[in-house]
Amino acid sequence: MDALMTVADSDSTNIRPIRKLLAANRSEIATRVFRSAHELGIRTVAIYSHEDRYALHRFKADEAYQIGTPGEPIRSYLNIDAIVGLCLKHHIDAVHPGYGFLSENPDFAKALTDAGILFVGPSEQSLRDLGDKTSARRLAEIAGVPVLGGTAQAVASIKEATDAAEKLGYPIMLKAAKGGGGRGMRVVMEPSELASSLDSAQREAKTAFGSDEVFLERFVQRARHLEVQLLGDRHGNLVHLYERDCSVQRRHQKVVELAPAPNLSTEMRDAICDAALRIGRAVGKESGGYENAGTVEFLLDVDKDEFYFIEVNPRIQVEHTVTEEVTGIDIV
Repeated sequence: MDALMTVADSDSTNIRPIRKLLAANRSEIATRVFRSAHELGIRTVAIYSHEDRYALHRFKADEAYQIGTPGEPIRSYLNIDAIVGLCLKHHIDAVHPGYGFLSENPDFAKALTDAGILFVGPSEQSLRDLGDKTSARRLAEIAGVPVLGGTAQAVASIKEATDAAEKLGYPIMLKAAKGGGGRGMRVVMEPSELASSLDSAQREAKTAFGSDEVFLERFVQRARHLEVQLLGDRHGNLVHLYERDCSVQRRHQKVVELAPAPNLSTEMRDAICDAALRIGRAVGKESGGYENAGTVEFLLDVDKDEFYFIEVNPRIQVEHTVTEEVTGIDIV
């Protein structure tokens, strides 16, 4: 409990209690953060755009401040300088980013840390290591966790993509290196589809994430999508809260989450959860491993009964409530 309710002073090893917490988000997740903070006796602060001035989360916090200007309903929540300035002005000790918006932005974590404010999430370096899926793949390999065959780096040209695809064998998956949510992903079944799919994936990745970097990965045609919930603290303790099955998807976006995963053997469940812990310990190894909530995602090839690492989401997820229902643990 003390580890979750205290923040280290920027110029010493002393710790001080978190008295005031800001949720740099809106709607359901901001309200969710306020509830848990209230139960811990922490004063809560909301931010809201002009368009959200009547939103419920504003009224669920002890304090609320408008941020940004009218006509910027989304950009307001992405203004790092404005959020940090507000924290300093109102003596806010810590910021919970929720999911989406700035939750995986290492520059946001750094700006808060530099200002002496606790970022309630993984370390800046962990966010940088995991923000690029090719970097995360390398961490998994270091941890001894199997990964799907693929390119070690983003491909720079159609020739590189063609050569890599021929080596991997079709079908292959094109994936945005610095994004998620199903965007920048394309399944390529045969060589004639590669050029147009690469162009389409790069354009979508650029629009969604500001980077057109795309890498190749072997495509598993009959796969289950499993994810393991992790929780780590600043003292190097890391645990898992078992798995969720998110195989029911539309356009690579999860639609239904189940926990525990049905029809999963005890041996496979233990192996996947152990692999998630090994990856978590490999992340930010110099600083003691993964800190805060996070999810490690895997594909299970149902034909070969083998699993492969695909990515880490270094934040709380929308679907965290599914795990809370079956474990009785308040992850937030």
